[in-house]
Amino acid sequence: MNPRTNVESGNDFRRRFSARERLVGTFIKTQTSHAIEILGDVGFDFVVIDQEHAPFDRGAIDIALLAARASNIASIVRVDEARASSILSALDCGAAGVLVPHVFSADKAREIASWSRYGGGRRGYSGSARAGRYGATPVWTNVARSDARTTVIAMIEDPEALETIDAIAGVEGIDGFFIGRGDLTVSLGAESSSAPEVQDAVRRISAAARSANKPVCVMVGSATEARSFQELGATAFIVSSDQGFLRRAASEALKEFSRTEV
Repeated sequence: MNPRTNVESGNDFRRRFSARERLVGTFIKTQTSHAIEILGDVGFDFVVIDQEHAPFDRGAIDIALLAARASNIASIVRVDEARASSILSALDCGAAGVLVPHVFSADKAREIASWSRYGGGRRGYSGSARAGRYGATPVWTNVARSDARTTVIAMIEDPEALETIDAIAGVEGIDGFFIGRGDLTVSLGAESSSAPEVQDAVRRISAAARSANKPVCVMVGSATEARSFQELGATAFIVSSDQGFLRRAASEALKEFSRTEV
């Protein structure tokens, strides 16, 4: 049976994320719609279009979001930096939400939340983009729908964020957190992501999220690794990327030929 059968559309991502349903997604690093279509067809819950660490401009993001919509898979954009213009363009193009890097203070978290929503916030309004059905949605209907569906995930990946993590977690308008183990490993000067200081940071972030009743997302290498984070409260998992899946499949195919006479 197709694992996407009876699964909610990408527009329902915020509800599922907030309800702590187990969600599995992956990063999109290449400017192609095809990988997103395949992932949607396979049954992944969401994709993260990576503007921060991959060559995505607004045009490429727009096409990627169109592919996600066509494939009935939720689309999150990891914006290039925590700024209003990056968040606005992703949401106007129809993203279900944004993953915002380097949220290192409660003040920065409040700015991000404000830039992401109309009501009580400072998101610039336009009804002419995909998010407003190209002018077909009445203004206040568009405002209400956009605010209800937009998911704002703060990436916690800096040592200074750990010092005020409880205050960050309590910011209204931040829907959840992504634990950036890679950046934490480098910034803490740790030997690896499994080093004690990184594990301690993971526990601190997880505890703050639990106290604030907010979900946690983390990147994992396997379902086995995901179980240890699930015990700490994580419910959304990013596994590899389109490039990672391609590399793994290509490597396995080549190894198979090296082991077999043809």
